Parts: sequence; structure tokens; C-alpha cells
Amino acid sequence: MTRCRLCGSAAMESVVDLGATPPCESFLAADQLDRPEPAYPLHLRVCTDCWLAQIPALITPEETFTQYAYFSSYSTSWVEHARTFVTGAVERLGLGPDSFVVEVASNDGYLLRHMVDRGIRCLGVEPSVNVGAAAREAGVPTLTEFLSPDTGAGVRAEHGPANLVVANNVYAHIPDVVGFTKGLRALVADDGWVSVEVQHLLTLIEENQYDTIYHEHFQYYTVASAIRALASGGLALVDVELLPTHGGSIRLWARPAEVAGEPSGRVADVLDREKAAGLRELSGYTEFSARVAKVRRDLLRFLIEAAERGETVVGYGAPGKGNTLLNHCGVRPDLLAYTVDRNPYKHGRFTPGTRIPILPPERIAADRPDYVLVLPWNLRAELVEQLSFVHEWGGRLVFPIPELSIVEAASREVTA
Repeated sequence: MTRCRLCGSAAMESVVDLGATPPCESFLAADQLDRPEPAYPLHLRVCTDCWLAQIPALITPEETFTQYAYFSSYSTSWVEHARTFVTGAVERLGLGPDSFVVEVASNDGYLLRHMVDRGIRCLGVEPSVNVGAAAREAGVPTLTEFLSPDTGAGVRAEHGPANLVVANNVYAHIPDVVGFTKGLRALVADDGWVSVEVQHLLTLIEENQYDTIYHEHFQYYTVASAIRALASGGLALVDVELLPTHGGSIRLWARPAEVAGEPSGRVADVLDREKAAGLRELSGYTEFSARVAKVRRDLLRFLIEAAERGETVVGYGAPGKGNTLLNHCGVRPDLLAYTVDRNPYKHGRFTPGTRIPILPPERIAADRPDYVLVLPWNLRAELVEQLSFVHEWGGRLVFPIPELSIVEAASREVTA
């Protein structure tokens, strides 16, 4: 990477280098274990002109998202998050039967099904063939396409302009951020609204959430850099909400620049927080790499010492972030016997790079391991409750991020 993909500047500075890993969603079938597996550098840099953090676009969205292993509906808390958002958006914008809502990267219809239930006309734009098919089976109209200015214009011509365009957890996933933003503008009505949810770089750095750096995530946004990105497509930020999802996200409410008006006071508040954290100067990034190295050392020390004591450690979940963590730490089946996942698509497959078997969740109760390493740490509250049965045999839950912590019982936690 020699130039920023948003502003074109050559002023790129290293934030953290995680080596080379396979794409995080390239789960392996058993017959692929003896074949070569490509790995790509995973090096986060920041542009010191527009302050957009980014990794090189070494894989294409077409390679990742045409067939996709992630189904949003398997996360109970995420489905509830979507329901709450729909309720709020309907009230905030006065949406009704005469409205039209488009969600970009609509996955398996986890969000738009709530619009369907309310009788609101909607359309999902989802590039993944398999999850888009699941959405249609659930009654959510879905177009199998990547968003581009042409796609947006085509949807607008066929269905009319959208009163609301939703883009949750996709704004980081597209290397052509300018073209994608122009696609959002093409979809939305001239007096409409765009809602974008994306992980907040502020919490990523403050909470050591380095495992959310992976090849699918091309950009990492502050509100300041998001304002610049939205403007590239003719949108202006009107309001921002801080969310707990994915360890800390921002919900950006934007409108066409011509009707946006002045941003809310919350925008200024978050911009001030980012500036105070040093995220518009290099000082805010310099210690991150050292803190990442400590997460790696602590996790490896725990796994090695558990193995030397003859204790069993298995994983819970096979999220993309988990594969960044496992590959960066060099964890193999000798230290983590297997992991489990609620998504049947992953059962019988193996994690990319580390080749750890993925099994159904029922194996944990059957095997009664000493420790369960929780890889989707962002769902901590949900999973501490969901996995409380592990304590019945004296088992413990382990969370690696933001620092290693062991939950010995529902009410007792030990931090390494």
C-alpha cells in the first residue's frame, strides 16, 4: 500500500503488523487439509492526511462474499439488536406502508424481516448467493448484487428512491469506499436517510481489539474519517450514536448533503473524544502494537501452562476475528483441541491456517473440558449466560480480549 484509498495521499504510517494469514472466512473442508493454503499480509496503516486506517486490498470482495459462511441470524443478540434498530428507525423517520427501505449487505434477512412484519416495502442487496437465498426463503425480497453506483441507480429506477438505506457492518468491507458511497447516494431519496453501522477505531485501539483486523475489513473508521468518506459520495453526517456492538461501534446517520443541515451536538462530542485520544496525530497509535504483543503472550502462556497441567481447552465460536487471533498467536490443535459453532455450515470444517476442527456446540457438554476459550468476545454478556452450564463440572470460560480473563463461576472473574 503506497497511497490512501480515500484521499490518495502517500502519507501512510504503520499501526500494527500481524504477519501473514489466510482470509478469515476461508474455512477448510477435510479434503483440503493437504493442499496449499494462501496467506496474505495483514498490516494496518493510517493515512496521516485524512486519518483513515486501512489494510492493503489483497483479496477481492468477490473472493470472500460470493459464498459466505456467516449467517447473522445465528446470533440471538444481533437479531435483537436489529429489531430494536427497526423499531427506533420507524419511529424516528415515520416509516409506514408507503415507505421503501433498502439494506445493503442484508445477509440472511435478519433485519429486513422486521420491516416485512411491519408491512413496510423493502429490498435487500446481498452479494452472497447462499445467504441471499436464505433471506428469500424467509420472505425477504433480496437482490444478489454488490453495491455500486450502477447497482444503486438500477434499484432506484426499478423500485423508486429509498426513504432509508441501511448499511450495517459493510462499510469496512469494501475497498472502493468512494464507489460504494456513491452507490448509497444513488439508492437514497433526495430527502432520505442513510444509516451506517461500523466498528469504531477508537474502541478498537483502546480495548486491544486487534483480532477485528482481517482481510475482509479494508477500512477502520473514526467519526472524523467517516465524515470524509461519506462526503466522497455526496452524503453528510447528521448524527452519530455510540453502540456496544462488536466491542464498540458507531451508527452514522447521514443525508444527501443538500438537505443535511448542521450535525447534532453528539457528532461534536465524539469528534472531541477522538481528538483527545490522539487519533488525529500519530501519538494515538504508537503504543497499540506493544499492547497487541502482550495479548498474544498472555494467551499463549495460558494455553501452554494448561497443556502442561494436562487440562483440556476447547473453543467456542468460529468467527472471523477468532481466526486472526489464532493465526497471530500460532495456536494449533495441540493447544486448542477444537472449537464449536452454532452455524451448521461450519461443522466438519477446519479453521483457516490453524486447522482446528469445528464441531457442533453439543460437544462441550459431552466432553466437559476444563476451559472454554470464547472467541466471539463481543457477545460476552450473551455467552456468559448461554455457557453457564460449563460451571456445573468446574469448567471455566476464558476471554482473550481486551486482556486475558477467566470466569471461574458466574460471579467470579480472574484477570491475568
